[in-house]
Amino acid sequence: MRRPNIVMFVADDHARHSVGAYGSVVNRTPRIDEIAERGVRFDRCYVTNSLCAPSRASILTGTYSHVNGVRGLRTHIDAAQPTFVTELGAAGYHTAIVGKWHMGDGDGHDPVGFEHWDVLINQGEYFDPTFLSAQGRRTEPGYATDVITDLALRWLDSLDGDEPWCVLIWHKAPHRPWEPDAAHAGMYSQPIPVPDTFGDDLATRSTSARRAAMRIAEHLNIEDLKVPVPDGLSYEDEALWKYQRYMEDYLACVASIDDNVGRVIDWLRAREMFDDAVVAYSSDQGFFLGDHGWFDKRFMYEESLAMPLVVSCPRAIAPGQVHDGIVTNVDFAPSLLAAAGVEPPERMQGRSFWGDITDTPAAAPAEGMYYRYWEHDDAVHRAPAHYGYRTDRYKLIYFYNDGLGIVGSGPFTYPPEWELYDLHQDPDELRNVHRDPAYAAVRDEMTRSMWLAQAAVGDEPHPSQPVPAGLA
Repeated sequence: MRRPNIVMFVADDHARHSVGAYGSVVNRTPRIDEIAERGVRFDRCYVTNSLCAPSRASILTGTYSHVNGVRGLRTHIDAAQPTFVTELGAAGYHTAIVGKWHMGDGDGHDPVGFEHWDVLINQGEYFDPTFLSAQGRRTEPGYATDVITDLALRWLDSLDGDEPWCVLIWHKAPHRPWEPDAAHAGMYSQPIPVPDTFGDDLATRSTSARRAAMRIAEHLNIEDLKVPVPDGLSYEDEALWKYQRYMEDYLACVASIDDNVGRVIDWLRAREMFDDAVVAYSSDQGFFLGDHGWFDKRFMYEESLAMPLVVSCPRAIAPGQVHDGIVTNVDFAPSLLAAAGVEPPERMQGRSFWGDITDTPAAAPAEGMYYRYWEHDDAVHRAPAHYGYRTDRYKLIYFYNDGLGIVGSGPFTYPPEWELYDLHQDPDELRNVHRDPAYAAVRDEMTRSMWLAQAAVGDEPHPSQPVPAGLA
């Protein structure tokens, strides 16, 4: 088999539970599902920092946020650091990125190491988006999801010769404020099922979690909803009305992505390239779709933590697989390099899962994954800084609350808080058992495991956290 061409789709805020292949009950995504049917669906793929720019930096570099330097939305990437794309280019690949970059514009933060790049400015616009390339800025008429696909296919059509290529097609959608195009607007006008946890009162969670400004009932605004809230609704009815409006537009944006994924698959098939190409679809993190009454991401809870990931390459990957080992976005870079037969730089911290899905020898997946969200109490979402560790069964979260928050009329320093969940007994994470005596042994073991996992990736604990027993 010749070195495979690579297509990597990354959507923005596409929740795993709104992908048909993952059992979505609210929408269908037949073209994304096609990738899973012809290849593999990853059931335990997680983000290591649930925020757009940090996740994209980890996907590119194969490193955690504290290593690549992109810890939040205000820390831009040093684009000169090695990525899987620079390594593919050095190995003879044509390389391109089209769409959302979102790791800094200008001042040394533009894409580096790509043969071709054509990216949105910051978040970009849904309609008539402005693009930045080596030739400068320009406005492209049309809908962003369609335009990004057009530009990617235009670049592919321009290639000559037999050298392999890699294109990153990184979409803006379905990021807030969820503006669908005319072709898909209104397609979800029927009542959309409300998640079982929609009315979660967050009673056993920490105060750190309860103060986040991500409640559908309270924090969706007129820009999100597009029309005023009807008069006279009760609090509960208003929350349900806002949920329906939010989901109608969100799912319509997803439908457009699915159609455009299909356009690229059809382009590959028309040129008899699909069977030999690595086609991957993911999102930069998960997203709350009314779960626990929330929208947005940031937290280490499952809906925010879990990423969709489906990968096909029919010549190398048997169809219909389900991978249930723990993988993270830090693993994407070394895995794509392995698919191309390129050695990853020593700096990359991820584990390649390519051997898992191609039935070749590979080290066992990790027993757990380490997570850290660095931003604290930002002006919009007020999500607290925290880190944690997840295994197959348990999840431990430490809200270290680094820095001042705002309460009432002035600043306030929040104390550290802990949460622990038994995901087998409580998959919806409704019961924090950190103080439950029955879980004392689990709590102590998870605390030690988190400390060791943190050290293994070169991160440092917050000064407020005591050294776990037996590790002092």
